Amino acid sequence: MKIARSGKELLEICAAEQISLSEYAIRQEMELKNVSREDLFAQMKITLDAMKESATAGREKKVYSLSGLIGGDAYRLQQYCNTGNSLMGNGIVMAMAMAISSSEVNGAMASGAVVELMGGTPKMSLDAAAIIFKNVLGLVCDPVAGLVEIPCAKRNVSGAINALCTADMVMAGVNSKIPFDDAVAAMYKVGTGLPEELRETALGGCAITPTGKALQEKVFGKKEN
Repeated sequence: MKIARSGKELLEICAAEQISLSEYAIRQEMELKNVSREDLFAQMKITLDAMKESATAGREKKVYSLSGLIGGDAYRLQQYCNTGNSLMGNGIVMAMAMAISSSEVNGAMASGAVVELMGGTPKMSLDAAAIIFKNVLGLVCDPVAGLVEIPCAKRNVSGAINALCTADMVMAGVNSKIPFDDAVAAMYKVGTGLPEELRETALGGCAITPTGKALQEKVFGKKEN
């Protein structure tokens, strides 16, 4: 199976082979790992089980990160979801709870995959991915204390909702005016254009606010001059 070097090439391969994006990925993995489809699915199940656990653990009880900076929010969201009083509905709040549980335990979500699960075409999946890239274009990375916890965990929640609402947009027939490859190129140029203080160095943004510095000191102690 030829390795796609761009979104355009990926769509061409899927069209020529009459396969979905997931089938393309499966065939690639089988070739790269030299395993059977059955063995690959067994490996994927182990990964899926770990993802399910991470999306569940923090909702069933209050789980805190090793630093103690974050934790318990997935449980709070789940309890709120159980009341049935949410503004956006239980489905959305459940997704939020799962996303933040995964942050407290570890994990991620993808709009393109949701589109395929909903019966979308490879082109629709890449449209969803392109829209997601555009929605977060220029998002800074400013982890407090250099840890991927604050404000990252709550950004994961907005990312999950972004993925779901984008999937619905695409399934409704909304496409991305900027194609996937262009969106990726734009993301790269914007990313390299950001100052180093905003590229996961903990030297800017939320990380250097008075509260951010106090939290860093709480975790690592006071820096000596």
